Amino acid sequence: MLNQFTVDRFIKVGLSVVLVGLLAACASGSKTPKPADLGANPGLLGIRTAWKSQIGKVDFPLTANTSANEVTLASSDGIVTSLDAQTGASLWRIKLGSQISAGVGSDGKYSAVVTRDNQLVTMVAEGELWHAKLSSQVFTAPLVAGERVFVLGADRSVSAFDALSGKKLWTNQRPGEALVLREAGTLLAVNNTLVVGLSGRLVGLNSLTGSVLWDAPLATPRGTNDIERLVDLVAGVSRNANVVCARAFQAAVGCVDTNQGNVIWKQPAYGSAGLAGDDKLVYGVETDGKLVAWRLGSGEVAWTYERLRYRQLGTPLVLGRSVVVGDSTGLLHFLARADGSPLTRLSTDGSAIAATPVVVGATMVAVTRNGTVFGFQPE
Repeated sequence: MLNQFTVDRFIKVGLSVVLVGLLAACASGSKTPKPADLGANPGLLGIRTAWKSQIGKVDFPLTANTSANEVTLASSDGIVTSLDAQTGASLWRIKLGSQISAGVGSDGKYSAVVTRDNQLVTMVAEGELWHAKLSSQVFTAPLVAGERVFVLGADRSVSAFDALSGKKLWTNQRPGEALVLREAGTLLAVNNTLVVGLSGRLVGLNSLTGSVLWDAPLATPRGTNDIERLVDLVAGVSRNANVVCARAFQAAVGCVDTNQGNVIWKQPAYGSAGLAGDDKLVYGVETDGKLVAWRLGSGEVAWTYERLRYRQLGTPLVLGRSVVVGDSTGLLHFLARADGSPLTRLSTDGSAIAATPVVVGATMVAVTRNGTVFGFQPE
């Protein structure tokens, strides 16, 4: 049976409704096991709350974007803001007047979001620069790089726009399935290659023309219905030089050499949150909350940690000697990269962590669903 959290992650392509009916009926009869008690906080790391700010509630797949000493964020009601990561002070704030479905992408000069009426909006600090109507819904933050704005649509279209003028430069359209995830997918730049998740494949596109350079399958659709066949690559990847590792929804994790477009390894994995990694390990969370570390070179499991099961964990962050992961109650758990042993945990405002935490200088920034932004710094 599917729980309601899972049901709400799917949409029919081209429609704004979430699957209901039989799936919701299944959800009503399912029960999530109770998480284990965490015990006393180990307190092995000295971290303090340096500042707090408020941006408004977040009910979309937010990406916190960093550049220089800034972190750029957005709230559901259309507020886009940039904060000084050291102090939390507001650097600029723009009210768009439309609710947001995806964001934020930024290169420090241009920032971009997509609204719920499918408008791509690009801004500078002084205000809105241009907007363009898109052909489909978007749940992945636009990528701003090389004076261009790249957009991954729910219909598996990839488009490029000139960041200054808004002129559409190219579109690459792939066939789509009847069902897609209502959450952020994979979109990043590796050198001059645009790396995109399309269904269960990691695809390299020429950033200037949109032509396909390589196509690496990480997962193959399986099963007899649309849900069982859903293997979208989710947001949050581990990148080490030219090696990018990604997760296919409830199917697999794997790594690709983006120079050649070759799959280095892939392993079955039942999870829905993205990955993080370093030069030795790739870290990810399974659906039941088990944290797994795979060896970067081989895909062999190095260690697992099960004490956080059933806490609805998000995408991890690698920070110093720690792996940091947020949960649905607003806790941030710090675990040792070497073996997964707990180091410390931090509280926020009691609502779920809304975006993967980010690091700017000596500050770790975390955002909750209630819209509270926390800046944590070493003591």
